[in-house]
Amino acid sequence: MKSADIVVVGAGFSGLVAARELQRKGLSVLVLEAADRVGGRAMTVYSAAGTAVDLGGQWIGHDHSRMRALARECGIPLFPTHPKGRMLVQEEGHSFSPFSLTGLVAVAALARLALMASTGLGMRDDRTLADWLAGIGSRRARRVVEIALSTVTATDLDQVSLRALGDVIKASGGLVEMLGFKGYAQDALLTSGAGGLAEALAAGLRPAIMLNRPVLEIQHDDSGVTVRTPQETIRARRVIMAVAPPVARAIAHQPALPEPRARLQRDTFMGTIYKAVIVYDSPFWREQGLSGELLCLDGLVASAVDISPPGGPGHLCVLLPGRAAHALDGLDAEARRDAVCNALATHFGESARSPLSFHDKAWHQDEFVLGGYVAWPRPGSFDAVAAAGSAPVGRMHWAGTESASRFKGYLEGAVRAGERAAAEVLAAD
Repeated sequence: MKSADIVVVGAGFSGLVAARELQRKGLSVLVLEAADRVGGRAMTVYSAAGTAVDLGGQWIGHDHSRMRALARECGIPLFPTHPKGRMLVQEEGHSFSPFSLTGLVAVAALARLALMASTGLGMRDDRTLADWLAGIGSRRARRVVEIALSTVTATDLDQVSLRALGDVIKASGGLVEMLGFKGYAQDALLTSGAGGLAEALAAGLRPAIMLNRPVLEIQHDDSGVTVRTPQETIRARRVIMAVAPPVARAIAHQPALPEPRARLQRDTFMGTIYKAVIVYDSPFWREQGLSGELLCLDGLVASAVDISPPGGPGHLCVLLPGRAAHALDGLDAEARRDAVCNALATHFGESARSPLSFHDKAWHQDEFVLGGYVAWPRPGSFDAVAAAGSAPVGRMHWAGTESASRFKGYLEGAVRAGERAAAEVLAAD
């Protein structure tokens, strides 16, 4: 039987940061990761040009101080999201201005939602975002708001209550913060990709990180915990659970977890999201005076954004949430590539059909993550789910971005939650 002071379940940012903090204080730590890689909801691959391509979480917000500090410490520069140029808003092949009447009605609706979230008025748990959306009179404006909110939530709007979204909006610093680029949540990107930063953190922890180690069962007693994987049994003083609640649901506990914590794992779900990053020789859309930012009210690709590194090549990021993501589930890699590139060509021209390389991931098909970006309570269950809180349960501590008090759903929230869980462990012993 192996032994350690602390077992951390999950090698995403929250687990890596928690393990690092504890290791620095002289504790022995083992990090158990079910997948064959570190990073969790962050994952970086490399393009044909050798540039980092983030297939998971990528943006570092202006106020994401802990992620920025980690990047500085690891010597990884950030670069700003490209904000310049004209945004495309299109329907049936025709463009209209973001400042048209449609755009103004959509902005006004989002402003109302932001005010509701800040005051709590009308943010009911028995009313979904789809219910609220139906009250916007303009069909076009309604579709613009639907694209914005479904991209932010990574799911269909009939799956999330106003109360649940309001909680995330407040934890994120407001709806403008969540939707904005320069100076807001989508302010900058990492030259190494977020996965590259995760790898840098992991390098300082090995050999404490054990990959391909799904946790099957945790037995709790007065003196410690016994953690079982398919390969081994580990005895430790405490455990930090650093995976999303729906993922943690697969782990058996002896004795059973208290009902509030069990319900949190049972009554939350991960969003459904497909992400593609299409890499071109250069950001050719800028030659047309375009920013690369797209809102399309019909067709497969509803949104896109330029995430090109300085000096090229050109990177376009496409996010398809909910039913749009499921529409690609049955296609093979070539068919998905053609579907996405052909859709982009209708907006950015024929050059979009011929990428240098194409990279994609359906996060809802990842058995170890189950989706992105955050676990949502099912409509009607917010109060019961929130009752679990993030306080330790015996010798079990909770990390992961869902347990963060600020920037819930972001990499920043994951880091802060990992630091908080580590501090709890140190205070307990």
